[in-house]
Amino acid sequence: MIRRLWVQLALAFALVTTLSIMATALLANTQARADFRAFLAQSQVQQFNLIPRLAEYYATHRRWDGVETVFADIRGMGPRGIGPGGPGMMRGPLELILADASGQVVYSNVSGSGSTARLNRGDMQRAMPVIVDDATVGYLVARMQRETALSIAAQRFLDQLNQTLIQAGMIAGALGLILGIVIARGLTAPLDRLAHAARRLASGDLTQRAPVAGPVEVASAAEAFNTMAASLEAAEQARRRLLADIAHELRTPLSVIQGNLRALLDDVFPLEKDEIATIYDETLLLSRLVADLRELTLAEAGQLHLNRSAVDVTAIVAQSATLFTAQAVEKQITLQTECDPDLPPALADADRVAQALNNLLSNALRYTPAGGTVRIVATCARRSVCPAPDADMICIRVIDTGPGIAPDDLPHVFDRFWRADRGRARAQGGTGLGLAIARQLVLAHGGVMGVESEPGKGACFWFTLPVAREPVTSQPLDASYSW
Repeated sequence: MIRRLWVQLALAFALVTTLSIMATALLANTQARADFRAFLAQSQVQQFNLIPRLAEYYATHRRWDGVETVFADIRGMGPRGIGPGGPGMMRGPLELILADASGQVVYSNVSGSGSTARLNRGDMQRAMPVIVDDATVGYLVARMQRETALSIAAQRFLDQLNQTLIQAGMIAGALGLILGIVIARGLTAPLDRLAHAARRLASGDLTQRAPVAGPVEVASAAEAFNTMAASLEAAEQARRRLLADIAHELRTPLSVIQGNLRALLDDVFPLEKDEIATIYDETLLLSRLVADLRELTLAEAGQLHLNRSAVDVTAIVAQSATLFTAQAVEKQITLQTECDPDLPPALADADRVAQALNNLLSNALRYTPAGGTVRIVATCARRSVCPAPDADMICIRVIDTGPGIAPDDLPHVFDRFWRADRGRARAQGGTGLGLAIARQLVLAHGGVMGVESEPGKGACFWFTLPVAREPVTSQPLDASYSW
């Protein structure tokens, strides 16, 4: 029980409160005793009308010489002060010190206090002024000696004061303990709920969320936990979708291979090269899918090797356009390229850039109808429409006049195995990984990839590359990547 945080906090509150009250009570008792003794001493002086007599003496003589006679004339006053049995609430001598207006001692019944002594600041603050003609002409300090005993009434008063302080301390300590428990529970209750949610999350309940409550720091921890839980839930859903998509993608070619082989074994199909070629094409599709998955995994893990150097983006665009010219002519699509004449080199891996660009071109030609146009535009980011975070970038855009992409589909364009056709038909070809791989390749270069589209107005896929500081030293080696 003692190891629980709320118990430790409550005990800490109670301990701090108790120590504070004890220290306060001790100081208050010491100060009250001193002030009470000073009050009794001053009351004793007032009973003998000592201040008026001193003022009368100074008004008559205009100096303090011979003031000892004033103290000697008071009944019971002598070298040891007011003696036992005198009036008042104390039993013992009274110390009296008289100083002039500057604080110089002119009379004292305290042994060891000569005429050359001066009152210190504390005595000056506690001294009773002697006033003549509205001017302070002296100060009288009256105090009890330490060994002076108080009367029964005075001692009873101090005892009652101490008892009151003790009672107040006990009440304050109890209130401090109760308040400490309330505050401690208020602090630890959100942490307990957060721990409970974490245990539920660890047990597999990814929908578990922690209530956001308590102090700012605890609420911030709960919000961070909820964000983490949401990310884990999304990642788990993505993992399940990925497994389902992979199973779906593998099932089709495997079914074709299995069906054709069964037909060959059952002599339904003759054992001819055409039938074997069909099976071989399906194995190529499987190999391609596995290769794409491996490449995407490496890119997402940051383990994809890039041979970066200063490359000529215009040359990459030209080679990609040449590679797809025949396909564009076959589909009666106009393929155009536009590159800034002063386009600087890019710091990139030429083959990987060509791979990403070819993927965008392949998709654009696949979805652009006959008579349409596909444009490849390469410009500096500061002079283009690419929303690049850094102006010192090169922007490459692939713009088509196809049917466009629905707004609901735009956030999923770069998802694995995503296709615009809901039936997941294979008539359009592709594994559904091309855009995901292309985006990861661009991210590996330090760039970004995005898409802008409106239904019926075509689509614009774009990506950025960092500008190289040194001259072009290499050319793209292979621009044959396509999907």
